[in-house]
Amino acid sequence: MLFGFYVKNKALLGSPRIARLRDGLVDAGCGVYDIETRSDLRKGTSAVLSIGGDGTFLSASKRVADSGVPIIGVNMGRLGFLSENKPEDVAAALLSGAYELEDRTMLSATLSGEGTDSVMDFWPYALNEVTVHRSGAAVLGISVTVDGEELPTYWADGLIVATSSGSTAYSLSAGGPICTPDSKVLIIAPIAPHNLNVRPLVVPESAVIVISIKSRDSSAVFTMDNRTMTIGSSTVIRVSMAQFSLKRIRLSTSSFVKALVSKLFWGEDIRNNGD
Repeated sequence: MLFGFYVKNKALLGSPRIARLRDGLVDAGCGVYDIETRSDLRKGTSAVLSIGGDGTFLSASKRVADSGVPIIGVNMGRLGFLSENKPEDVAAALLSGAYELEDRTMLSATLSGEGTDSVMDFWPYALNEVTVHRSGAAVLGISVTVDGEELPTYWADGLIVATSSGSTAYSLSAGGPICTPDSKVLIIAPIAPHNLNVRPLVVPESAVIVISIKSRDSSAVFTMDNRTMTIGSSTVIRVSMAQFSLKRIRLSTSSFVKALVSKLFWGEDIRNNGD
């Protein structure tokens, strides 16, 4: 077996916990190597270990998502929904096959309009969400169509289109629903809406979403996961499901509901403590 290690925060390279993880795989006869860029991924790689938090996992997905090589998140960060596994649990699970493969939906975005030529080399895929939001003081008027059907204009600081994986990320902070990772849906959620009668909308993941904006400012901010760019206010954004999915390794001992309870204190109530 051959495993790639992706470590975004180089301070973690000296961690004895990571050293023990590497040694455990090597002692079992596995090959181990480091990944920096997409071109570093070697043929025959069994899995890539993303060492850090969820932000590191998102960066790792850019490097391997369309290759079909699965990623496992090793939590050295804080919250950790994508990177939920302790380093001490990973080697034994990988070697024994005590895990399952999940297909996580990826988003694809294309930009059109004046001034978009400079961003054509931007990797156009995201695991969690695509967003557009204001770059200055002026509120945005955001026009959205879903499969050609026009929604009422959002007047807001911005808009999020999230996958079910991203339902516990930025969308959650904007009041979006929590979705289990296997839900085949996309979430359209306004950011700080100025029209108070709008709510997040859940649509099928097969939907094609087209976004255009009106603003007194000449530019807006566009993001895909943890990558950011400035776009012109005349830019049109087309968001759809990518033609490939991310392969994510989930250990047999993991549980999404338990993660909600332990990490977000979901349902925390003195009446639920069993006393």
